[in-house]
Amino acid sequence: MSEKKLIIISLDAFGTEDLNYALTLPNFKKFREEEALVEKVTSVYPSLTYMCHTSIITGQFPKDHGIINNTFIQPDRISPDWYWYAKYIKTPTIFDIAKESGLSVSTILWPVTGKSKAIDYNIAEIFANRKWHSQVAVSLLASSPKYLIQKNSKFRHLRNGIQQPELDEFVTAITVDTIKHEQPDVLAVHLVDLDATRHGFGVKSPEAKAAIDRLDNHLGQIFAAIDDTPSYQNAHIVLLGDHYQMDTTSVIRPNHLFKKAGLIKVNDDNKIIHYDIYAKGADGSTYIYKNKDSNFTMEDLHNVLKPLAQYIDVIYSQEEAIAKGADPNCFALIEAKTGYYFESDIERPIREATNKNVPGVKLLKASHGYDPERENYATMFMAKGPKIEANAVIEKGRLVDEGPTMLAMLDLSFKTPVTGNVLQGLFK
Repeated sequence: MSEKKLIIISLDAFGTEDLNYALTLPNFKKFREEEALVEKVTSVYPSLTYMCHTSIITGQFPKDHGIINNTFIQPDRISPDWYWYAKYIKTPTIFDIAKESGLSVSTILWPVTGKSKAIDYNIAEIFANRKWHSQVAVSLLASSPKYLIQKNSKFRHLRNGIQQPELDEFVTAITVDTIKHEQPDVLAVHLVDLDATRHGFGVKSPEAKAAIDRLDNHLGQIFAAIDDTPSYQNAHIVLLGDHYQMDTTSVIRPNHLFKKAGLIKVNDDNKIIHYDIYAKGADGSTYIYKNKDSNFTMEDLHNVLKPLAQYIDVIYSQEEAIAKGADPNCFALIEAKTGYYFESDIERPIREATNKNVPGVKLLKASHGYDPERENYATMFMAKGPKIEANAVIEKGRLVDEGPTMLAMLDLSFKTPVTGNVLQGLFK
């Protein structure tokens, strides 16, 4: 067991805007008294959870690490598969570096860790996406089976499938138990309740505020376990967000236009069987992909999208998308105007208000995926530990800086160049 310890707690959808309230709560407040803070962290584009969490652990933009969306381009599937497995990441992660350096690693619902060879104790974030799959089976195959069976047996009474807020209670209990028993050198935990609550009720809804209260309670349990475990007395502890959210009033589904223009062909079941051009939603933005045999041009795209002009903020070309760190294989990338988000679906209306509840349909009251440069859309990064300068404050950083910075806490670094830099202002 190494003397070097690092615990990373990801607070999904926690933004800079949340700090004022969170720092009035006992556990956030206590942590703030001992930690260094990066007030405004710029996420990656599109600012979706799987891309963000991979940028956090690689120090790279999506165009380089390969996780360019939450889900794959599968036009024929209503529910596309997610980037669940570590094999999809093209560049080294902090987990790889830690493992190569002889450190033990544990991750609990950290995105894109399925079947990772670098992780000793892994409960992967994954769900059953076929009618003939079971949640237990897909989780066992993607995770560390013995570890998952032990923890699920001990704490499954806390869980309600994958529903929140129970899932975060389950994750917190496993985190506490892992700190006490497995005592990994690197532990990364993903708490998702706030993100799910904001999607369902809005960014600054009373429900979101209650989710931050629950986060504080989870942190209190984790901090108590750290304090009670001698091997973690000199641990570095990190709290970070991956993106913020913005309130939405309507969802826009551009593939309706492409279908109407004959650019998308469907079968009798309205399933896409061919496309010249296809919108792959990323919530606050949408990728546009072009069939390699199509002669479709950017001018054509601007023309066909004219009916949606009032909902579109910017249409980026492939070159502009690459410059922003997004998928180098896209044809274009479209940013939604404030209040709107995109979906790939062609079943439901081209525009639909989100201020209603439709059984079986997920209409988001708030979302993310927007350009991380948007105003009041930053997230944050907090750290404490023996190498960290308590009360140091850096105004700005980038999500890609976090991986190199966390490795530096372990006296490690990436062995090949990465985009991110160590945030030296946090260190003594």
